[in-house]
Amino acid sequence: MDIAVIVTTYNRPEALAALFEGYRAQRDRAFEIVVADDGSGEETAAVVAACRKRGDLAVDRVWQEDRGFRAAAIRNRALARTKADYVIFTDGDCLPLPDFIAGHCRLAERGCFVAGNRILMAEELSRRILAERLPAHAWPAHRWLALFLKGEINRFLPLWRLPVPGWLRKLPARRWHGVMTCNMAAWREDLLAVNGFDEAYEGWGLEDSDLTLRLLHSGINRKSARFATPVLHLWHPENDRRGLEENWLRLAALSHSRRTRAKRGVDRYL
Repeated sequence: MDIAVIVTTYNRPEALAALFEGYRAQRDRAFEIVVADDGSGEETAAVVAACRKRGDLAVDRVWQEDRGFRAAAIRNRALARTKADYVIFTDGDCLPLPDFIAGHCRLAERGCFVAGNRILMAEELSRRILAERLPAHAWPAHRWLALFLKGEINRFLPLWRLPVPGWLRKLPARRWHGVMTCNMAAWREDLLAVNGFDEAYEGWGLEDSDLTLRLLHSGINRKSARFATPVLHLWHPENDRRGLEENWLRLAALSHSRRTRAKRGVDRYL
């Protein structure tokens, strides 16, 4: 099974560099990274170029002009670029733990997409990790417990690896709420069948919920990755949400239909 990790980023090169360190530490190294760059400047391009030059990660980059928040469009471009069988979506400010890829490989199953979760890190902790280039992805559990007790992360339990039975992971099979593309995986053929992300969603929010609903409409079930593949989410200021109301209207219309394909999707780039 060929795996691609699609990493969405925008003008946060220090976080992207920290993310690359997390993927260098993966126990399972059989994957490629496609950086989905939503209009970043030359600093981000330089970080990607330096990673390529180092040669220990397979890294590609797709870029689009900066015309506001267009995560759906850049993810579609990245999805069209890769030929991998299985795609893991994440964000450029989400650091993977060393078993992130291996965990997603274990959970991959035909007829399912996989929804993971995240641990939110406080502003000062995030700044310290980036400024001092701290290997947060390699910290032991007792250090994370101490950070949780000090209020520097919002949750500790997701860091545990529990043997959750398969039937329990499939309890939310038809639920779309809570699926986030900072930690989500699906078979590429299933993503292409629903025409990827709907590029009508511009501005922050709900393009991932739209994709989730259309996957569910097409018969692909949700599978939980809790206690298996969390990511460490670096703090950032809240995104501009001026377009959120319009996106909610789009999502509401979709939820009352059985539509599976994005009207303006990945087929534009294939």
